Amino acid sequence: MSKITTELLLERAVPRSTRLRKIETLNLTLPDLRVLNCNNNKLEDVTALKQFPLLEELTYENNVYLTLNDDYKVMFLLQNLRLLNGKDITKLAKHVRHVNSRKLTNKVTAHWEKFFRDQLPEKHTAEQVKSIKKKFLKSVQTNVVCGPSSLSEFTRWRVKMIAEEFLACSLGLELNSDPEPEEKIDENEEEESTESPGEDAEDKGQVTVTARKRKRNRSKTHSHKKRSKPQVTTEKEAVVNPTKSSHVQDEPAPEKPRTSKQPAKEASPEQEAEETPKNGKQLPKGQSNRRSSQLTGEQKSQEQDNGVVTLTPVKKSKGKEDVSAEPLHFLQCHSKGNSREDFKTQLWSCVFEPLLDSGARKDPIVNSSRTVATCGGESVCLIDCETGTVLKKYKVAAEEFFSVAWTTLTMVISDSRKKSRNILAAAGRRGIVKLIHVAADFCYGEIKAHKKPIATVCFSPTQETHLFTASYDKRIALWDIGIPDSDYNFKASQLLVLEVLSVPLRIALVPTCPNQYLLAGCEGGCFAWNIKLDKEQKNRPFDATFQFPDEDGSMTTLHRVDGLAFLNDDIVVSKSSKAGCIYLWSWSRSFDTKGKGRQRTIAAVILAELEWSTTNMSYLTLSTCPAKEYVFCGDEKGSVWMYNLSSYTKAWSSAKGKRSPLQKIPPAQILQWPELRANGEQLDEILVNNVVSDPTFTYLVVLTSVNITAIWKKS
Repeated sequence: MSKITTELLLERAVPRSTRLRKIETLNLTLPDLRVLNCNNNKLEDVTALKQFPLLEELTYENNVYLTLNDDYKVMFLLQNLRLLNGKDITKLAKHVRHVNSRKLTNKVTAHWEKFFRDQLPEKHTAEQVKSIKKKFLKSVQTNVVCGPSSLSEFTRWRVKMIAEEFLACSLGLELNSDPEPEEKIDENEEEESTESPGEDAEDKGQVTVTARKRKRNRSKTHSHKKRSKPQVTTEKEAVVNPTKSSHVQDEPAPEKPRTSKQPAKEASPEQEAEETPKNGKQLPKGQSNRRSSQLTGEQKSQEQDNGVVTLTPVKKSKGKEDVSAEPLHFLQCHSKGNSREDFKTQLWSCVFEPLLDSGARKDPIVNSSRTVATCGGESVCLIDCETGTVLKKYKVAAEEFFSVAWTTLTMVISDSRKKSRNILAAAGRRGIVKLIHVAADFCYGEIKAHKKPIATVCFSPTQETHLFTASYDKRIALWDIGIPDSDYNFKASQLLVLEVLSVPLRIALVPTCPNQYLLAGCEGGCFAWNIKLDKEQKNRPFDATFQFPDEDGSMTTLHRVDGLAFLNDDIVVSKSSKAGCIYLWSWSRSFDTKGKGRQRTIAAVILAELEWSTTNMSYLTLSTCPAKEYVFCGDEKGSVWMYNLSSYTKAWSSAKGKRSPLQKIPPAQILQWPELRANGEQLDEILVNNVVSDPTFTYLVVLTSVNITAIWKKS
């Protein structure tokens, strides 16, 4: 073939055009092609690249429809491929082509032997062959899983291919005896995974932090390659729309009353491996994977030689005898500048990804999300709690993220169909909200919400586009973030501004009337606002401020409320930075929604007080698990206090209108921080800034002041 020129490409392109950007179809025969750059296109499928069997270098960055699954497909299809998006994938590709294929082949064969071999009679007709092939292909794609669910599309693709080859070679059933389109399984109904292929460990943005568990040896050494995306970059600010990035002004960071004094520890690059932990969590299409290496006891001898940062519990965590949770992973994935020596970055917020439509599956564990978004420093991470896999890491230079929140939007995709997609909002020091379409791996926009840092954000549970932002400018704003179109164009608008007397730290919508009332825990007290949008007043003062007992027993409104959450539709859990002060109080019995007048002072009807640490350390926040009626709060020693209130809530509900003596409830359990060592040195002075469970209380995610995310699992 003659030399490739612009003129040649335009000549063979469809439709005919004078510009390369308008080419939709290109007919080229290039059997000896070695290098191909497809950056900045709208590729939706990579299987056509198999026509270039000698391809050695391939780049297709900034193709928002391509995902990690497509990376694995090209690694399998192109046997000579060495570089993918500028990264050496030789070892990973070898694993995908051989080790992973062997595992899948064994699983496919076992599935046939167990469920289908006896269904095919010795003397079979063509119709019987056709029927059993169809059933087998459908069943095997649904039930054979391998690797994290973020790779489930690739797994189904390979399973179908292997199953057809198995039927043809082992049973003499022709591959194309019954041509039919590939069975598509909605990505929201992907099955959980059990194994995964090993992955390249040259990810410079991931710090290796490991734990050796005493009860069960779940982890195997593993790591992951990073897929570079211009939209969500690890070195520059995330691009906020498909065409250009915007520039923002730096804002001073809010002053925090305390910081960790933990000295930095040295670390070295991650080890490579070929196996990963089990049971990967489903992520929507488009999610990319990053792994934090986990070392088992067998690799202990290798740790010193490789200099890997290893956090090892050297003794069992202490607490009550009925310990019901065990540590799974200790991750250090928010390091500033990707430094492995960073034990100072504070982690602030985490929230589990909501489930999209789970179809007919009713198993509560299957339907429970295992993906959690965490934030701290300049990055936001998505983590699979079971495997400890860092599925994705978003970075914005010069930012410090304080809060993340999820919503599910019904978006129009490329073929004009509507589909539910999870959107992650992240905000912090710069007063800007980043909007990330996780499935497309794309930060599609930003809202310059405040001129000062944003302390916390939350979405309305009833209005999917309504986002509340609470800022150090002493304002809480309600935004309609809009719904992006297929080109990610969107329009955000400010609907409401709530005026606050002091900095708002935590906000919560009242479950029984989320469109009417909002509670906020602030530096100077606890306040409530009427947020109903049928009122003309856009800027609103608070409706009520709540009084709580002071240290001397008198009632006061002037105290810092740095923890706030609803345990159920009525019971509020609030934490004051006064030593050991966590109150449970009734919203309905405290606040009269029919009361007249603004800025009322109301004494909170307190139901109980939770026994907690005697520290007066601020910003150690709390959370609740309403489904299990649990409250969680960390302390200044790295411990997690857990309160099971299921036996109390019924009594409180039946005692409406009656005053009873104030109960002081002890924790059901205290999970103590394991004694961890990094490169032989013990980590101490660990503050638990936040602790959150998934909806079914299967996983507990603990965020600390020393750049460590700890994940516990209920036994």
